[in-house]
Amino acid sequence: MSSAPVGDDQPTPFDSGEQWRRVRGFLNDQRYALTSRLLAENTSESLIPGTPLLARQHWIPEQPVPLERVRLSWKPNASAPLLNGSEPELDHIRPHREDGTAYREYAEAVRDLAKPRLFENRNCYRLLDVEASAAGPRLTFGRGRYFDVINICEAAAHEYAAAVLASSDKPVDPSATPFRVAIADPTDLMRRPVMAATSTLTIRNDRATGGAEFVLHWRDPEKVASGGGLYQVMPVGMFQASHDAPWNEGNDFDLWRAILRELSEELLGATEDYGSDRAPIDYAAWPLNRTLTAARQDGRLQVFWLGLGMDPLTFVTDMLTVAVFDADLFDETFQRIVSTNDEGHRVGREDTTGRSTGIPFTAEQVDRLTGAEPMQPAGAALLRLAWQHREALLGESFR
Repeated sequence: MSSAPVGDDQPTPFDSGEQWRRVRGFLNDQRYALTSRLLAENTSESLIPGTPLLARQHWIPEQPVPLERVRLSWKPNASAPLLNGSEPELDHIRPHREDGTAYREYAEAVRDLAKPRLFENRNCYRLLDVEASAAGPRLTFGRGRYFDVINICEAAAHEYAAAVLASSDKPVDPSATPFRVAIADPTDLMRRPVMAATSTLTIRNDRATGGAEFVLHWRDPEKVASGGGLYQVMPVGMFQASHDAPWNEGNDFDLWRAILRELSEELLGATEDYGSDRAPIDYAAWPLNRTLTAARQDGRLQVFWLGLGMDPLTFVTDMLTVAVFDADLFDETFQRIVSTNDEGHRVGREDTTGRSTGIPFTAEQVDRLTGAEPMQPAGAALLRLAWQHREALLGESFR
C-alpha cells in the first residue's frame, strides 16, 4: 500500500478527494440499482432462493426456530482474519490527504470526507462460526470493531460503484474490482472480519381479525454509514455491547437483549445511553424487559430465528429474526411509537383518520417491497422468508 506523496502522474489531494466523494455519493444514491446490476452480472449459487441475500445452506433453517433455542458461544482469542481492509488491492480507491499521503483505511476517509451523523468505532461481536443442529443453531463469536464493517464492506461496495462509473453500460470486468476478487467467498467467516447485525421484522398480529402489519424503516444516508437510502425492517442494530466498558461484554452477549435495546431505541426513541459506562445494565429491573419477557413466557410475544445472510453488494451480515406481538401487547408497548429516530424515519400507511400505521403483512405488500421498492437485501429476504413461514409465525388463523 502506497503512502508516498502525490507525484506528477497522480491526482492532487483535492481532485482525489472530490473523486472519492463523487463515487461515495453515487454509491449512496444507487445502492439498490448497484445491487440489482451486480446480481444480474454475477449469478451465485449462494443466494437464498427467491431472495437477494447470500448464505451457506445450513445458515437458513427449514422452519423458524424459537429464539431461545439459538445458542451462543464465546471465543475471545480467535485468530486474525486474512483480510482487514488495508490490502494493496484497495489502493486504487484510496483518496489522498492534503499532505499527499493516501488514507490507510476506508473508515478514515469516511470520517474526514463524508462523515454521517452516527459514526463510532465501537466494540462488536465478531461472527466466527455457524453450526446447525437438531437442538438449534450454535453461533460462535469473538471480538471485533465496527470499523471492520466500514473498512471491508463499504470499501468493497465503493470499489464496485467506481467500476460501474468507469465501465458505463458495459459489464464490470473483475480486474476493476481486485479487492472483491481477493475476498473471493464472502461467506468464508475466517477470510475477513464479519460483524453481524440483528435485523428484526416486528409484526403486530391481530388474532381477532386474522390480519397483521409490520413496521418499516427508511434509512437516511445522512445519518448512517451503511445501507442509507434503502427501506429496511425495524429494528436493526449491530450485535454489540451497550458500551465498551469491559463488564458489558458478557452481560450484553445475548440476542434477546440486543433486540430489546433496539426495540427501545428505534421504536420508542429511547436513548442509547444506558449508564453502562459506569455499571452493567440491570435487565431484570428494566420495566420494558420485565413486560416483554413475561409476554414471551405467556405466548403474547414470540421471537423467532430465520437464519442469517450477507448483502451481495457490501457483504454486510444480518441475523434474521421476527418478533410477533399480539395486537393488544403491541399497542400497549408502542403507544408512543416514534416517527423518526437517529437512523431515519418509520414508513407508515395513512388510514382514513390520518394516523400513520404499520404496513399490512400481505402478499401484495411483500411482493411490492421485495420486487419494486429499494429495499435492503436483508429486509427483503426477511420479508420473503416470513411470508413463506407465515402460518408457523402467526398461526393457522392468519388470513
